Amino acid sequence: MRELHEASHWYVVRTKSKQEDRASANLMAWQVQTFTPKVKEKQTSGFASHYVSKPLFSRYIFAHFDANRLLHHINYTRGVENVVSFDGSPVPVDDTVIDMIRERVGEDGFVRLGEELKFGDRIRINSGPFESLVGIFHGHVNNSDRVRILLNAVKYKTQLLIDGDLIERTH
Repeated sequence: MRELHEASHWYVVRTKSKQEDRASANLMAWQVQTFTPKVKEKQTSGFASHYVSKPLFSRYIFAHFDANRLLHHINYTRGVENVVSFDGSPVPVDDTVIDMIRERVGEDGFVRLGEELKFGDRIRINSGPFESLVGIFHGHVNNSDRVRILLNAVKYKTQLLIDGDLIERTH
């Protein structure tokens, strides 16, 4: 059994359009470990906005398997288009790449993109009624996308709760 584990590697699997979850579920039925990193994307329609789950890499997932034994099965799994290959041979992905992406997955199961703000970072509000105001980042609010900012305005300090995607770090 030890030899099988040593022969297993991570590979990039190209899926059929919008079938990342289907391919992943079908591969797991073959007892193949998969990793389908997701991100939250804000969608706005009219005055309402909501978040949707999207794959980090559209039409691609990662699968850990022994290519010598399972490549044919993987390539013919429903939802899979093929395993990314070069000159007919599947190209393994280094474990450190998978680990790096996994380290960025938050408690909510989504990959955090961009730089994480830290307490004391100077920020600027990009849009909304407080656009262009500058403040100091004080932290996230209870596992939500809202953040707490300390604003200095006309010798008066106040805290503001605002959507995190409305701010950016400044220098």
